[in-house]
Amino acid sequence: MNSKEIIAFGQEIIRREKAEIENLENNITVSFAAAVSAICQTSGKVVLVGIGKNMPIGQKMVATLNSTGTRAQFLHAAEAIHGDLGLLDKKDVVIILSKSGNTKEIKNVFPYLKNLSAKSIAITADENSFLGQNADLVLCTPITKEAGPLNLAPTSSTTAQLVICDALAMAVKKLKQFTEVDFSQYHPGGSLGKNLLYTVEDLMEKNQKPNVQWDSTIKEVIQSLTSGRYGITAVLKNNEIIGVITDGDLRRMLEKHDSFEHLRAKDIATQNPKTISGNSLAKRALELINKYAIGQLLVLDKNGEYNGVIDFHRLTQEGIHAEK
Repeated sequence: MNSKEIIAFGQEIIRREKAEIENLENNITVSFAAAVSAICQTSGKVVLVGIGKNMPIGQKMVATLNSTGTRAQFLHAAEAIHGDLGLLDKKDVVIILSKSGNTKEIKNVFPYLKNLSAKSIAITADENSFLGQNADLVLCTPITKEAGPLNLAPTSSTTAQLVICDALAMAVKKLKQFTEVDFSQYHPGGSLGKNLLYTVEDLMEKNQKPNVQWDSTIKEVIQSLTSGRYGITAVLKNNEIIGVITDGDLRRMLEKHDSFEHLRAKDIATQNPKTISGNSLAKRALELINKYAIGQLLVLDKNGEYNGVIDFHRLTQEGIHAEK
């Protein structure tokens, strides 16, 4: 096969799987609604059971449920009858994945799964199979054929399982009214978690608090600017912020004055600097920085006193993004 033929073949595989998924929509019936309700109402966990190529589908479903507020665990069908059935509770909902519904390992373990759980849900391509006939609820995922040569390797069938599992998880999420804030509790290290949870104080560097007094000399101002990493220093008077001086302010001073021995910090400071409370969300800091087209904000503590600097680069490096 040349490159053109390989590309055409890949596109054909995608078209075949796409067609199977479109047909799957017709199989979202009352059984689907009942399955969603059962998952939402259980006081136990959801246990996904599979073997072979169904395993990664079940494991992905477990990860999706756990991340959206529904406790879930995967159970290997073959390992179950060798002690792993002990993870089941009579309050649990069991979801069994099997294309044929007649796999030996599934048939062997199914009676125990049903007896040790509150509800059994089958996801199978054959509703007339052993699994389809014996589970409490059946979500049918029939396919015309597997994508690819010989109709052997699980392709369309596992894709159909994945899609029906996603539909289940998202319907459960919606019914539970699971919010972005809830989601962030389970993803504190991700971008969403940081945007919804991290405060300015969480991200600011505690040892970076450049400042000068209102009557400090220009030499002292320069020393303060170079001692920090942000190119900014706060100008204080009796612990109150009266302005800021940046590298830009210093350059403008040099352009205006041939001599600066007589100048003090207050003479070159920018008044009414932008500030933010340390307990504000970090994304709010980035919004203000973008709004005013500045590089930093001065951070205030709970008493409204100067406590440091939050910088644009620090925020973006941590994955913080502002609302669009």
